Amino acid sequence: MSEVKTLGIRPELHRYLVEHGTPPDAIQRELIETTRRDFGNRAMMQVAPEQGALLTLLARLVGTRKAVEVGTFTGYSALCIARGLEPGGTLLCCDTSEEWTQVARRYWERAGLASCIELRVAPAIETLRALPLEQDIDFAFIDADKSGYPLYYEELLARLRPGGLIVVDNVLWGGRVADPEASDDVTLAIRAFNEQVALDERVDRVMISVSDGLSLLRKR
Repeated sequence: MSEVKTLGIRPELHRYLVEHGTPPDAIQRELIETTRRDFGNRAMMQVAPEQGALLTLLARLVGTRKAVEVGTFTGYSALCIARGLEPGGTLLCCDTSEEWTQVARRYWERAGLASCIELRVAPAIETLRALPLEQDIDFAFIDADKSGYPLYYEELLARLRPGGLIVVDNVLWGGRVADPEASDDVTLAIRAFNEQVALDERVDRVMISVSDGLSLLRKR
């Protein structure tokens, strides 16, 4: 199982939380362990199991036929989103690493999901700007470079259907967003993005403390 990433939760309580939700299946558990083994500390970039289960549920609740993910890493979150798609639904994944996404491709294939996932290895902003300017995206997940969050958000929101959902990861950044002493570039970028969204009247919004913080943004 991956390390506890939810702020302020004890390991034994985290285990209980995962076990009494939708725990990872055999393929997901293997992907967690493969990522930990092959990528060391970078494995913390992988979403937590309870976060993955929430992504699946949210995608189902929205009735997702078209989804976009910005930041794929080794493919755990994409696997979870793809499992929440409507029959015939598709997921477009954006990442810049061939090394990381080779692992993702392998596990998507094993999970029987490769046919509904398209991966584009290129700067995400280029991929997003190349999409038709049509409001046909149902669900989007942003979990990439933090300085790029405002750009990804705007490009996705312009293409999101009314009632569609954008989920943004790492909005609490280990609690540093609320620490007045924290002034590193990443913390400042996340703070600025959070402030931008808090004032955005185009969306209904809630921030929840799952894993490292998620913002759920529903287009009005």
